[in-house]
Amino acid sequence: MSQGAKQLYIQTTSLIAGFMVWVLISSLMPYIQADIKLSPTQISWATAVPVILGSLLRVPIGYWTNRFGARTIFTISFIILLLPIGILSIANSLLMLILGGFMLGIGGAVFSIGVTSLPKYYAKDKHGFINGIYGVGNIGTAITSFAAPVLANTFGWRTTVQIFLIVVLLFALLNFFFGDKTERKVNNSLSDQINAVYKNQKLWFISLFYFITFGSFVAFTIYLPSFLVNHFDLEKVDAGLRTAGFIALATVFRPIGGWLGDKLNPFLILVGVFSGLTFAGFLLSFTPSLPIYSFGCLLVAICAGTGNGTIFKLVPLYFSKQAGIVNGIVSAMGGLGGFFPPIILTILFNWTGHYAIGFMVLSEFSLASTVLVVWLYYQEKLGISAKIVQHAIDGITVTDKNGIIQSVNPAFTRITGYTMVEVIGKTPSVLQSGEHDNAFYKMMWDSLLTAGYWEGFIWNKRKNQEIYREWLTITAIRDDSGDTKNYVAMFHEVDAEKTS
Repeated sequence: MSQGAKQLYIQTTSLIAGFMVWVLISSLMPYIQADIKLSPTQISWATAVPVILGSLLRVPIGYWTNRFGARTIFTISFIILLLPIGILSIANSLLMLILGGFMLGIGGAVFSIGVTSLPKYYAKDKHGFINGIYGVGNIGTAITSFAAPVLANTFGWRTTVQIFLIVVLLFALLNFFFGDKTERKVNNSLSDQINAVYKNQKLWFISLFYFITFGSFVAFTIYLPSFLVNHFDLEKVDAGLRTAGFIALATVFRPIGGWLGDKLNPFLILVGVFSGLTFAGFLLSFTPSLPIYSFGCLLVAICAGTGNGTIFKLVPLYFSKQAGIVNGIVSAMGGLGGFFPPIILTILFNWTGHYAIGFMVLSEFSLASTVLVVWLYYQEKLGISAKIVQHAIDGITVTDKNGIIQSVNPAFTRITGYTMVEVIGKTPSVLQSGEHDNAFYKMMWDSLLTAGYWEGFIWNKRKNQEIYREWLTITAIRDDSGDTKNYVAMFHEVDAEKTS
C-alpha cells in the first residue's frame, strides 16, 4: 500500500471518529433534556456550542498541520478530547454542558488536518476526489446520530458518552503508531500566510459558498433530532435514524462532488448546487407535512454534500502554496455556518410560532450564491482570455474605433521596445518606419472599413529606431448592431531575407 493510500485510510477514519464525538450532545439531547431541565433556547445553545471551537480552531489547526504534520496534530487532538467527554459524562447543569460541548468542538476542527495533509500525496487533478473521499468522514455524525440513541436506551446516556472515551483513545494510538512521520512540512509564519491570501476575493467567495453548503449540513445534523421529536412527535430512535439517513446521503455525495469537480468546471456544478438549495429552502419554509419535509431535507443533503466536495477542489486549485491556512479559513466559515441557523430558527420560532422565515433565509442566501457563482464563472473565462493575451508569442494591440491604443501585451513590448505606458493614448503611427506611402495606409483602412479585416507584410520601426519587417493582421471588433467598437492587431517579426 502506498503512503498516500495509507494516510487516506488513517486520516479518513480519524475524521469519522472526530465527527462522532463532535455531535454527541445534539444526538443525545432528547435524553439529556429529560435528565437536565432545559428551555428550547438553552437546548439550541447547548447543541450549537460545539460548532464554535470546531470552527474557529480549524484555522490554526490547518496551519499546524502544515508545520508539524497530520500524525502529531491528530494524536494531540484526540488526547485533548478525552477531557470534554469526561466532563459531559458527569454534567448536571447547562454550564457543564456548554463547557464540555465547547471543547468537543475539537472533534469538528480536525477536519482541517486531512484537507491540508492529503493533497501532498496526490497529483493536483485528483485533489477534488481525494478531499471528497476524506470528507466521507462526515459519516461519523451519522454513526453517532443513529447509534447513540440506541446505546442510550440500553445503557443510559452518561454511559453512552463514556464509551466514546475508548474510541478517542484508540484513534490517538492509531495515529501515533501509524501516522506518517516523514510528511513534508511547511514552516512559513502564520501571519505571512494570512497576509498572502486575505486580500484575494476568491478566498472569501469560496468561504461564503462553504458557509452555506457545510453550514447547512451541520445545522441540519444538530437540529433535526430535537426538531423531529418536538415538531413531528417522532420516537427518539426514529428521529436519530432519519438524521443518520440525512447525514449518510450528504456524505455519499461529497466524493461525488469532488470527482465532478475534477472532471467538470466546478463553478457549473455549484450553480446546480445552489439552485437546488434555493428550491429546498423555499419548500421547507412552508412547514409542510412530514413526507414533503423529508423530501426537502434529502434535497438539502444531496446539494450540500455535492457542494462540500466541489468547493474543496477549488481550494488547492487557487491556493496550492497556502493550502493549510486557506483550508482552515474556508472550513472555519463552514463550521460557523452550522452554528447560527439552529439558534436563529429557535429565536424566530419563539417570535413567530413557525420556522418559515429561517428556511426562507437559506433559500435567499442560496439564490444570491447562485448569482455570484455565475458571475465568477464568466470572470474565470475572461481571466483565461486575458492570460492567453498576456502569454501570447505574437504582439497584440487593441485600439478604439478611432485607432487610439487602449492596451498592448508583453510581446508587443518585447518586439517594439515600447512599454504600455509609452503607447497608451497614442496611435500605431508611433511605429511607422517611413517605408510605406499614404496609398498603402489608405488601402489598409479601406479594407478595414469595408471588410473589417486586413493582413500583410509591413515595415515598422522599434523604439531604438531599428526598422524590422512583421506579418500584421488587423481585425475590426463589432457589436451586435454591426458598429465597430475596437480594432485588434496581431503581429510577429519575420526574417526579411526569407520572405523577399
